[in-house]
Amino acid sequence: MPHAAAPPFPDLAAASPDGLTASPWTQRYAALGKDFATPLTPSPLPAPYWVGRNDALATQLGLSTDWTASEALLHTFTGNQVPVGATQTASVYSGHQFGVWAGQLGDGRACALGELAGQEVQLKGAGPTPFSRRGDGRAVLRSSIREFLCSEAMHALGIPTTRALCVTGSDAPVWRETQETAAVVTRVAPSFVRFGHFEHFSHTEQHAQLRTLADYVIDHFYPECRKAAGDDGPYVALLQAVTGRTAEMVAHWQSVGFCHGVMNTDNMSILGLTLDYGPFQFLDGYDPAHICNHSDNQGRYAFFKQPNVAYWNLFCLGQALMPLIGEQEHAIAALETYKTRYPQALAARMADKLGFAQTHENQRPLIETGLKLLAQERVDFTIFWRRLSHWAAGMDAANPSVRDLFVDRAAADAWLADFRALHAQEDCFDSAATSKRMLRTNPKFVLRNHLGELAIRAAKTRDFSVLQQLQTVLADPYSEHPAFEEWAGFAPDWASSIEISCSS
Repeated sequence: MPHAAAPPFPDLAAASPDGLTASPWTQRYAALGKDFATPLTPSPLPAPYWVGRNDALATQLGLSTDWTASEALLHTFTGNQVPVGATQTASVYSGHQFGVWAGQLGDGRACALGELAGQEVQLKGAGPTPFSRRGDGRAVLRSSIREFLCSEAMHALGIPTTRALCVTGSDAPVWRETQETAAVVTRVAPSFVRFGHFEHFSHTEQHAQLRTLADYVIDHFYPECRKAAGDDGPYVALLQAVTGRTAEMVAHWQSVGFCHGVMNTDNMSILGLTLDYGPFQFLDGYDPAHICNHSDNQGRYAFFKQPNVAYWNLFCLGQALMPLIGEQEHAIAALETYKTRYPQALAARMADKLGFAQTHENQRPLIETGLKLLAQERVDFTIFWRRLSHWAAGMDAANPSVRDLFVDRAAADAWLADFRALHAQEDCFDSAATSKRMLRTNPKFVLRNHLGELAIRAAKTRDFSVLQQLQTVLADPYSEHPAFEEWAGFAPDWASSIEISCSS
């Protein structure tokens, strides 16, 4: 049944109390032209309502403190109307999906409004676009809540990511595996340009547009690359800069046990941001071979494969940039920096987790042995590191908090002895300072699947209190939050039955 059109509301330029005028909106990406951004007509959802909101991000974007009191903004962030100065557009891109060239893709359920305060604002789930590929262009409440919570949780962990401003819901039905209700998540980033944007213009031999896109990204986000010598210098420098940012991002993922789940090239940010929260998961028991995406039948995106997949995706980006680079050896040299940048980044993350002030080669055996122990017994990843952080304050062999996580107590004791011995080699070693450093690095709270599920179940009854509480805790994941101790505990047995797929 078709939905009734949303009632008209005043332009945001005149609406109060949202505080927006026409002047804050800019259209840098849409200004590149129709080859890059296709105008859309709003596809209204009936009777929208607020589900979640991010007041801190709203302030950064210039919204007023009571911005959610605005009916105009409610309809704007649901995709029902377009404020003065903004536009609804969808971008075209292509990409490799599960290692196979998929051809033209594009924003199938996302539309950009433009930029506020230098940040691009995009609606995910606002309706069909020319790139929906026979899909409905909608998102469901379940997946929208997961993206809203996880993107902000990742931000609080210090991991490069897109951000989430709000989620709005509607009782309009949406069919996935079963009938669900519609929702729209408003996400924010300096840019949503993906590796797949470059692949599209390269594969279709639109080399002028490819150069325009590369120049846009360089001039706005990598201006230092413009100084590189030679005709291809800026584009080689761009490839190397993206390689570095991607390496750092993936090292962050691995250090907190984050599984992306669908690392297609069209889900890789040119800015090295975690992009597109679909079938993601934080590890419970440490299993390097864990596959969080139930659509990933071959295990291409298993947790331990993520670093190599990122490298493969960067090669796809390098291939796409070849019309601008020309010399293959220049591109390969830029890409090869991943082989040193990623290990260095991961070593730095792991040294922090172990409480070392500096990174040293002699830490590698301790790291490798520790991870092997965790994998052998599927020890809870987050709990292990948090308990170790507290244990490090005294390094007391009689304290069972860490060793109790293991069946093989002797192996755990041996590893803890090596941990003590290596720290004892540091000049001016202070166990209390080490523990404090580790507690600032190893979070107590991450968005485990079952916690997201609790928020989703409550939200389906219009109870958003669990979502709000989770949002508060995840915004400060290194603090103790004693009132929410159960959220830092082991995942319940039913958590293993939660299936997350590409439809999520």
